Amino acid sequence: MQIQRDFYLQQLIDGKRNGLVKIVTGIRRCGKSYLLFKLFYQHLITSGVAEDHIVRIALDDIENAVLREPLSLYRHIKERMKDAETYYILLDEVQLVPRFEEVLNSLLRLDNADVFVTGSNSRFLSSDIVTEFRGRGDEIRLFPLSFSEYCHGTGKAPSAAWKDYIVYGGLPQTLSLESDKKKTDYLSNLFGSVYLVDILERHNIKNKVEFEELAHIVASGIGAPTNPSRLSNTFKSVKKVDISSVTIDKYLSYMQDAFMIEKAVRYDIKGRKYIGSLSKYYFVDMGLRNALLGMRQMEESHIMENVIYNELRRRGLKVDVGMAEQRYRDSDGTWQRKQLEVDFVVNSGSGRCYIQSALTIPDEEKRRQESASLLRIKDSFNKIIVVKDDIVPWTDNNGITTIGLFDFLLKGMEIL
Repeated sequence: MQIQRDFYLQQLIDGKRNGLVKIVTGIRRCGKSYLLFKLFYQHLITSGVAEDHIVRIALDDIENAVLREPLSLYRHIKERMKDAETYYILLDEVQLVPRFEEVLNSLLRLDNADVFVTGSNSRFLSSDIVTEFRGRGDEIRLFPLSFSEYCHGTGKAPSAAWKDYIVYGGLPQTLSLESDKKKTDYLSNLFGSVYLVDILERHNIKNKVEFEELAHIVASGIGAPTNPSRLSNTFKSVKKVDISSVTIDKYLSYMQDAFMIEKAVRYDIKGRKYIGSLSKYYFVDMGLRNALLGMRQMEESHIMENVIYNELRRRGLKVDVGMAEQRYRDSDGTWQRKQLEVDFVVNSGSGRCYIQSALTIPDEEKRRQESASLLRIKDSFNKIIVVKDDIVPWTDNNGITTIGLFDFLLKGMEIL
């Protein structure tokens, strides 16, 4: 089975010969090696690059163990470069090489070396690697399979694919596993023996139980506004454990650096400023989130919101949580203020749109409820409600467009 990942492949193609190290980052097992060694390699061959001008080294292969020494790796690559034509250097699992940064920097000094690398431990997965090469690195952020990629990979109709996707997520390996038990076991083992261990070891976290419990709490509350202080209070009241908000903030940042979760900050739309009080956290892969919770708490409305968030981020868009203020008179005639939430404020350059996620809109009352926050926004940017129902997209008199979930996820609709 070959899953096309054209969105990311095009980024690698666009980055050829740009003088930077192309760094493929992303959560473990999301397909970084496959993208570089299979899809990009095929592109190079079909575009006329001679095979001897492509240096592919899988550093986790036992046959390449000797190349894990920095100078040996560098000399091996240079020996393969016989002329002044461009050589494409593809290095997989580069974190296995001590001081690999020196190797990459040295390769950058060669005029005819075009360097592409991946890695898969927490050191390489984290944002630190991009910081290390600031100004010299071009990051290609790889996400698990999008819903569109999942449909194409499985050959299933959208309605059937959705039932599996919201349970088992988009890590490519799950597509090759036949039974539900094998998929669940794979995801559970992956979290416990790979993701969790990576983070604990990298940051020298001694209290594994507290960290894992925090991951459970965040997984249970996807899409719910929170902050470290609230989470600290939850530990005290529910778990009877005293863990400071400072420690929780660190733990959350560790999970973000490992690309396990992402943080969406609240944004005051009218005041045009960020509000630091509360944020939302979303899981990069729903299968990992569900496995962490023992395949429980799978409320479709929250999962749908998380999937939409991931799709927006996969498209390279900046996503915040919006707040719009409503002023009204109460029963005593006193003016009151109420904050209405906009699920997503989506930005790219000077473009912007506002998106609400609604599993279903069965009646006019529900429509008024979902539209209330959007109606408080007076600018001319697109305002969209995404519903799970299979409907023909339509726009009401207030300029609010309602579209079906599958149209949004599968057709790559222009929203900005």
